Amino acid sequence: MGNTGELLRMSKLFLRTLREDPVDAEVDSHKLLVRAGYIRRAAPGIYTWLPLGLRVLHKIEAIIREEMDQIAQEVLFPALLPREPYEATHRWEDYGPTLFKVKDRKGADYLLAPTHEEMFTLLVKDLFSSYKDLPISLYQIQTKYRDEARPRAGLIRGREFVMKDSYSFDLDDAGLNESYQQHRDAYERIFQRLGLDYVIVSAVSGAMGGSRSEEFLSPSLIGEDTFVRSPGGYAANAEAVTTLPPAPIAAEVIAALPAAEVLATPNAGAIADLVAFANANYPCADRPWQASDTLKNVVFMVADPAHQSDEDDAKLIETPVVIGVPGDREIDPKRLEAALAPAEVRPAEEADFKKYPELVKGYLGPMVIGPQGKQLTPPAGELVSDVAGGLSEIPYLVDPRIIDGTAWITGANEVDKHVFGLVMGRDFKADGTIEAAEVKAGDQAPDGSGPLELARGIEMGHIFQLGKKYAEALGLNVLNENGKAQTVTMGSYGIGVTRALAALAEANNDEKGLAWPVHLAPAQVHLVATGKGTEVFDAADNIAKELTEAGLDVIYDDRPKVSPGVKFADAELLGVPVIVVVGRGLKDGLVEVRPRSGSGVEVPLTEVTAKVQSLL
Repeated sequence: MGNTGELLRMSKLFLRTLREDPVDAEVDSHKLLVRAGYIRRAAPGIYTWLPLGLRVLHKIEAIIREEMDQIAQEVLFPALLPREPYEATHRWEDYGPTLFKVKDRKGADYLLAPTHEEMFTLLVKDLFSSYKDLPISLYQIQTKYRDEARPRAGLIRGREFVMKDSYSFDLDDAGLNESYQQHRDAYERIFQRLGLDYVIVSAVSGAMGGSRSEEFLSPSLIGEDTFVRSPGGYAANAEAVTTLPPAPIAAEVIAALPAAEVLATPNAGAIADLVAFANANYPCADRPWQASDTLKNVVFMVADPAHQSDEDDAKLIETPVVIGVPGDREIDPKRLEAALAPAEVRPAEEADFKKYPELVKGYLGPMVIGPQGKQLTPPAGELVSDVAGGLSEIPYLVDPRIIDGTAWITGANEVDKHVFGLVMGRDFKADGTIEAAEVKAGDQAPDGSGPLELARGIEMGHIFQLGKKYAEALGLNVLNENGKAQTVTMGSYGIGVTRALAALAEANNDEKGLAWPVHLAPAQVHLVATGKGTEVFDAADNIAKELTEAGLDVIYDDRPKVSPGVKFADAELLGVPVIVVVGRGLKDGLVEVRPRSGSGVEVPLTEVTAKVQSLL
């Protein structure tokens, strides 16, 4: 005999469905998972898992375990961790405010783990000492914590979430490449088995560190990640896209450029106003001025986690940085944050402009910032002795398109005035370049494979070649074949388990509710008994018994005083693949069987199980 399926009676099931969407829900997955009784909100970004939700979650975890067990061994770390290992890798500071920090009753510092690199590294260090012990890959499925400033979209960006994280330990880069490929292949199998569409894109490593980095994104209109693709096969997260700079401009061409000129531009503090005013009053000889002819300089306040206030250890010292981009481009906050990580970044506010009066809002130009803009007096509230050499310089970073010989219309550092024809390299310089401008559809792929198209996706997985960053910081060495100490090289590989469930819910629903794939649904069959007579419930009881004996899990709506309309609505909301209705047709010996998303047929009582099995 085969395995017997499980019977879940709705009269006893710990479940309450909702007819209205939660007021804080923005996306379909969040609305439907709460309405269908899979999860309940406990606090912003924190959810309680109810029986049906756990059944789906455990099925996702089972698929992940089956694939991971082929290449790694499972362990389990605590979520509450000591401060010291994270100090050794500087992540106690680098993680910034997203790290949950707590103190015990003795005043010792702990954290709720966002990731477990340090602990995996120390565990291998504790147990392994020889090259003969390697390679080894370990994984866990564990709850993680991040103090998100703005939790959103239910399970997609929460403050508590379940994650599969694994780590490979190899003697050299060749071994790391092999372990990385094993995990990459395992991830493809996992996402294929889950039924998730995915795209593998190049990514940035961020606070994780390391070299090679790729993301597995599930294309979705509600995804937080923008990624790009080209006809020639290039694919990358927008944060990882590099800009193709223009061809160098010859010295003789630069030498022939006219001198820069400061002109009056009243009420033209915005790019659109500036372009319109320039075309009306200072027309270009051969074509109209465009936004791409202007140089927009945007001020941000940057707080490096390594620089904390002497008066308040929790407060970071902020300093301004100016980003220069062509006026037809906006600054992409995610690209900016990735470029300046692990520093925290925010746009400058009115109070910041007051503190640095040389930064004239709307009319800021390069001549008071970067290499040409040392301040002769320190900002208000700072002592000259606190600033190197008694001078303070505001860094100036520009987009890679701003190369030597390019001429720009930009601010003259005076209200209602702009400089026309200011030439990079001749009239001003920058401290460096930065990849912070938005990526646009039609931009050329950095590998020359054609124009880029943009799409959005939900990050399902991320894999990194960490290299030796954590092993060096924590002293993970083994004796090589020559008896000499050698630093181990590592890889890190994560899958968002609860996020995968949300992505599946996002991709499998309609206007009536959820519509789970067969292999992930909380049950295969939703059996509905409609009517008041005992014969309906007796027949439904027999069908439930037969279905479970055939090895199928069944949600049986045996609630006696609930209307058929409510039962049908719940069946469609819960999203089980096959719905069986015992009702009016019973007098003729017939029962309705239909797929969750499709039309039903009436079949004799003796053929119900066979018909259900044919639909699964």
